[in-house]
Amino acid sequence: MLEVKLPNKIALVTGANSGIGRAIALLFAREGADVVVHYWQDVDGAQRTATEIRACGRRAEIVQSDLSEPQNASRMFDRVLQIVDRIDVLVNNAGTGSAYPDSLSTPLEDFMRVMNVNLVSPWVLCQRAATLMAERGGGVIINISSVHEDTATPGGAAYGASKAGLRSIMRTLAVELAPRGIRVNNIAPGTIVTPMTEAALLDPGTMEYVRRRIPMGRPGMPEEVANVALFLASDDASYVTGATYYVDGGLLQRMGGV
Repeated sequence: MLEVKLPNKIALVTGANSGIGRAIALLFAREGADVVVHYWQDVDGAQRTATEIRACGRRAEIVQSDLSEPQNASRMFDRVLQIVDRIDVLVNNAGTGSAYPDSLSTPLEDFMRVMNVNLVSPWVLCQRAATLMAERGGGVIINISSVHEDTATPGGAAYGASKAGLRSIMRTLAVELAPRGIRVNNIAPGTIVTPMTEAALLDPGTMEYVRRRIPMGRPGMPEEVANVALFLASDDASYVTGATYYVDGGLLQRMGGV
């Protein structure tokens, strides 16, 4: 029997109905983990993810929550603990953005929506999960951030601020929680083929732009992000905490980020 990386672990993955979250949930299941699948609106996608997890011989549970209201994050965690007795790995993957030509035209309510989904709700889940993990002697928290935690784009004040804030939270928690056996890291994807980007990437002009600005000459796939998440969740990363792992094909270097 092949050795798996996450034997009998229990993971909570937000936004696991599609894209990066789905890829992470499925890879974790193939590596021996049971997975709680969070979604907001796409119940069919969440059910497909859960069905594939069960096909791997692992347990899958589904929870729904609108994380644009941070109090919902804590309520969701309460529901999770009614279903499973612990969380060994938390993956804060759910995220959103805003589409305005410049940051000055971004309404406050949209700024707050992005911040709540990308920063405040993950913070709530980090607090709840870390408290539980500390009682049990350890665990892993992984935040799916973005290259925009380091670099700016026009109109991206809300998104960039949320991801930069997530980096700061990760670094602070990594220092505070290391003595309690909890590792905290970020993954910062660049351009990844997901349901949010597929339509744009079908445009030849957009794809040519992507090829020119990404040193590796192509967008990434969700599975390539999931591979890094598996490393960070597993004992292979036992001495890794407080770090951001960029999965961007070299994009950040060309954009002049850190």
